[in-house]
Amino acid sequence: MSKKVQAIYLWWHKPVIDRELLQSLPNLKVIANSGVGMDHLDLKLVAGFGVKMANAPRAVSSSTADVGMALLLASARRLVEGYHIAISSGIKDWEANFLGVEVTGATLGIVGMGSIGYKIALRAKAFEMNILYHNRTRRKEQEEQAVGATYCQKLDSLLQQADFVMVVVSLTPQTHKLIGKRELELMKPTATLINISRGAVVDQEALVTALQTGALRAAALDVTDPEPLPRDHALLKLKNVIITPHLGIKTDQATYMITEEAVENMLAALHGLPMPSEVLPS
Repeated sequence: MSKKVQAIYLWWHKPVIDRELLQSLPNLKVIANSGVGMDHLDLKLVAGFGVKMANAPRAVSSSTADVGMALLLASARRLVEGYHIAISSGIKDWEANFLGVEVTGATLGIVGMGSIGYKIALRAKAFEMNILYHNRTRRKEQEEQAVGATYCQKLDSLLQQADFVMVVVSLTPQTHKLIGKRELELMKPTATLINISRGAVVDQEALVTALQTGALRAAALDVTDPEPLPRDHALLKLKNVIITPHLGIKTDQATYMITEEAVENMLAALHGLPMPSEVLPS
């Protein structure tokens, strides 16, 4: 069948695209990915075989933004801790000093203002948050005004001001451990880090130290490195951490939309038309 294969739809990083596979498919024209992140692909290798690539940014932006806000709210109001208290045996009274932090009026710093980051800003505006963002390129003025967002040219400035820092960048060599020991030390000790991008964007060992020492209030992570974490990992033992199993795009509607977007890109490539979501090697 190898000579008949002209398109590959990647679902959850499968099949693995390596040189051996590419060499075995002489008529392959396009690879469509089920999601935004392309860090599992060697883009230059694929392009070297004359194969086009596409992701699915339109399909996943809303569902991923929802997860980001869900994690922010859950961490702020300590919902996971509260749930375990509510169902534990022997409870007769609630603790009066079991306190969370306010979301309304707090400052949210969004690191990465692409399609997902912008939808997070739209949601945060509805919660009456002050919004800062850092991005490689600044958004148009009307886009900033629509969500009430202020651009921070330097990441350091955002980290120093934000009560919640939401990381929404693609994993590249430039963003690997973008949030490390130095960056965590710049954040307020009352701040919360939320990561919905890729686990390797955050230095996890530095994060553990910051959470253990009180240099950071809390973290909420939909992604880790690796996934899942080893069962003895320190992050799994901390009460001020929420970890979810990469739920970003996992809704029935998003799954359907991702598949539609992938098919749209593949058909465009096979018919020699412009691909709506083509990804080029940097």
